Amino acid sequence: MKKKNFVSKKVEALAPSGIRAFFELVLGMKEVISLGVGEPDFVTPWNIRETGIFSLEEGYTSYTSNKGLYKLRLLIQRFLKQRFDIDYSADEEILITVGVSEALDLVVRAILNPGEEVIIPQPCYVSYGPIVELAGGKPVFLPARESDCFKINPEQLEKACTKKTKGIILNYPSNPTGSTYTKKELDTINRVCKKHGIVVISDEVYGDLTYDTEHVAFPTLSGAQAYTVYLNGFSKAYAMTGWRVGYACGPRPIIAAMTKIHQYTILCASIISQMAACEAVQSGKRSVEEMKKEYNRRRNFMYEALNETGLSCLKPLGAFYIFPSIRASGLSSLEFAQRLLREQKVAVVPGVAFGKNYDDYVRMSYATNYEQLKKAVDRMKVFMQQCTRKV
Repeated sequence: MKKKNFVSKKVEALAPSGIRAFFELVLGMKEVISLGVGEPDFVTPWNIRETGIFSLEEGYTSYTSNKGLYKLRLLIQRFLKQRFDIDYSADEEILITVGVSEALDLVVRAILNPGEEVIIPQPCYVSYGPIVELAGGKPVFLPARESDCFKINPEQLEKACTKKTKGIILNYPSNPTGSTYTKKELDTINRVCKKHGIVVISDEVYGDLTYDTEHVAFPTLSGAQAYTVYLNGFSKAYAMTGWRVGYACGPRPIIAAMTKIHQYTILCASIISQMAACEAVQSGKRSVEEMKKEYNRRRNFMYEALNETGLSCLKPLGAFYIFPSIRASGLSSLEFAQRLLREQKVAVVPGVAFGKNYDDYVRMSYATNYEQLKKAVDRMKVFMQQCTRKV
């Protein structure tokens, strides 16, 4: 038999996730304080868990509509109307997905033709580029600077747009920096998107975890609902990562195309998870606010403590990440992360996982117990003292 390469060249060329590859090192290590994986340390609120359990006991074990439970779509429709005054049709403009990750994959595949471009501001979540490549598109990375609070401006966006530009993936509050945009800033970006007729894929999964300002949903901007696919879900704000429920809202032709792919690949999200999500939409606000209050306490602590340690950083405005500079250590981000893990047993993510221009940074998650955060900072102080002595 002639030897063949059974793996797709496109897949073979993909680099492994910078986050997951690094955290393979953490597995099996004892007494490690992990500030790495972006997952709430809270358990899903009891009333939400109870709804999931009760739905199973009642015998809800079937498929749902490909679009998702109609009850959940109606609740999302009402939630978005009440929160942002956005109108979406529960029948034709809302799709329930297996987490926001599936929603992102679906919309990229639904809109792209081979060779078309998607603009991706950096630093960015590790999956954005590979998802575009797997769909046959070309990711066009747009680096943002710390001096601009890791946010792009309309001039940068204008220069990046070409005849092949099909869309932009906008994520705010941001993973990994925690930065977010004001309405004024979003308006300027929206004008460029409208001018060039590009699809805005707005990943707002951390929108409910915005601290000092009110979150502004992209579809609320002038005319933007007509060309925006709004992505959100329950993993982060409701501490429901393992339930895997997300949703996409957008123009009917795009949602219809996404649903077509979804029905041939995933069919539907788990009915039990969707039932739990119904409870989250209806009565989860208080729990979200309580978790957000604790995240805010941790945010303030990490911002002050890291700057005192010599790891200068901007104060994040949302999500539960902080993105300190490690220039004072004299190390690359990978060296810093590996040595910090080996010598002080604190796990962080190298900045290069989020873009090649960010080797002077690491990402830390403060979705970790407050006392553990204090211990981690104490260990980092020791580590930085050792580094600066050598520098």
